[in-house]
Amino acid sequence: MNLRRIVLGAAGVAGVAAVIETLSRTGLVDATALPPASTILREAGRLAVDREFLVDVGATVQAWFGGLALAVLVAVPLGVLLGSVPLLGTAARALVELMRPVPSVSLIPLAIILFADPTRMKMSLIFYACLWPILINTLYALRDVDPVAKDSLRAFGFGTPAVLWRVSLPSAAPFIATGVRIAASVALVVVISTELFAGGINGVGIYLSDTQSGGGRPDLLLAGACWAGALGLLANAGLLGLERVAFRWHTARAEGVA
Repeated sequence: MNLRRIVLGAAGVAGVAAVIETLSRTGLVDATALPPASTILREAGRLAVDREFLVDVGATVQAWFGGLALAVLVAVPLGVLLGSVPLLGTAARALVELMRPVPSVSLIPLAIILFADPTRMKMSLIFYACLWPILINTLYALRDVDPVAKDSLRAFGFGTPAVLWRVSLPSAAPFIATGVRIAASVALVVVISTELFAGGINGVGIYLSDTQSGGGRPDLLLAGACWAGALGLLANAGLLGLERVAFRWHTARAEGVA
């Protein structure tokens, strides 16, 4: 099944590349605005060994990982607390629903004022954007834990902490991991958007912005965008692989149901 998905995915990418190549080569689309796919891929290959671009990638990944890790460290315990104590969950619900629709990009001016260091500024916005999907997934995962399993453990004399540790968290963990995987994609969008709008010294977004100076180079812009997409693909594949290893029982049950 995994091989079939890889083959179909590769076929889809090849199909899009063929369409872009055809549109550009036949003149249906201005080649200066949309270069041929072969040109874009050639430039993307060159970027793979370009030291300056790799420095930009490193700066983006550093902020990306740092902000995401911080969000996990805060959102998961907070979600467990709010999901385990109904009174606190009810009290915080209005605040969560009020704050989570606010786009993190709209907070760029505030982040620039609060954090002089570009990496910390990007991490703060990533943290804010990633906090909500992880927190919401944690809350809903805890609410959906089988009440019969919890009541059974209580019937044997186990207290609330033991029920949480032995039943609630193991049941909720796969769904929390899904929230982290969703947040990783959000984090990549936020970090590159922040670099594009707020500027800085290094980053993939900085590189994409620089490609449009001095007349613009769409081929370099799209080649850099390809690597941004590749980063997201690799991160999603890596997190999905960790989920399958850590939660084999959940994956096997899901495949059995499907």
